[in-house]
Amino acid sequence: MRNGLILLAAVVGLALATVASLFLGGRATAPAEVVKVLTGTPDPYLEAVLDSRFSRTVMGLLVGAALAVAGVVIQGITRNPLGDPGLLGVTVGASAAMVTAAAFSGAGFGAGSVWVALAGALATVLLVSAVGGRSASGSVVGLLLTGAVVSAVLSAYIQAMTLTNPGVFDSFRFWVIGALGGRDLSVAVSVSPALIGGLVIAVLLAPSLNNLALGEDVAVSLGTRVALVRGAGILAAALLSAAATAAVGPIAFIGLAVPHLTRSLAGPDHRWQIPLAAVLGGTLLIVADIVGRVVARPEEIMVGIVTALIGAPFLLLAVRRGWAAR
Repeated sequence: MRNGLILLAAVVGLALATVASLFLGGRATAPAEVVKVLTGTPDPYLEAVLDSRFSRTVMGLLVGAALAVAGVVIQGITRNPLGDPGLLGVTVGASAAMVTAAAFSGAGFGAGSVWVALAGALATVLLVSAVGGRSASGSVVGLLLTGAVVSAVLSAYIQAMTLTNPGVFDSFRFWVIGALGGRDLSVAVSVSPALIGGLVIAVLLAPSLNNLALGEDVAVSLGTRVALVRGAGILAAALLSAAATAAVGPIAFIGLAVPHLTRSLAGPDHRWQIPLAAVLGGTLLIVADIVGRVVARPEEIMVGIVTALIGAPFLLLAVRRGWAAR
């Protein structure tokens, strides 16, 4: 009952954030004007503004939910409270693919580049999983170490490519921050298969993640196939975080901070953590986007910067209060 009420309150908060995102933006618009457009009164300029706000709201909901659920799954399969999708090299893999495509094709980071970023992110995860799974240091430790090594190598490659190619650097420096603006609903449609697949796998894994949280030996005694659960968890997190990164660029702290908040509210049961994380992740990213649009009118602060500014103090608070250990 308690968790059900918490989830219901989170859904109400998400609904309020969605409405606020349509009414608030870089241009001050009277609520009455927005209502008129929503009820069918023609105003070409306001219609264009609302279309843009609607698209970025949908993107914020999908990306925030994907990153938050990916964070819950990664922390569950690694039993590492500081785990996030970046451990698998998703962000740096997508970035390396984008840089490579821009360098060799001469094109910028347009709408079609979402496929390039998605392919690069998934390829990096497969590489990390293949190498880390065969290491002699244990499956989880080997995976984390391999992810760190691959991320370091690809980061050096990205720096080399951007520093030697000014055109690539000019395009990459805007994409790498992470922003919801300038993305239409076609981008959401493009990444939706990966998002849906990742969410379905994550939901199906929830009972097994509960068993895994008790320790590998206990999980095996309960009939859990640990290797299969970890492989499926890596796949789910890879699909979710790769699709999110490909859609809007790297977004910091959502996948790290939201799972801590979710555990503090819903407890250790992943059957509640996953849906609650999806709702809270979407809400947090939408609110961060609203803040970025409002505080710098008529310009805007990219949402990747806002989430970093919000997420860093929250993570410090979580560590001080011991949420990371729960």
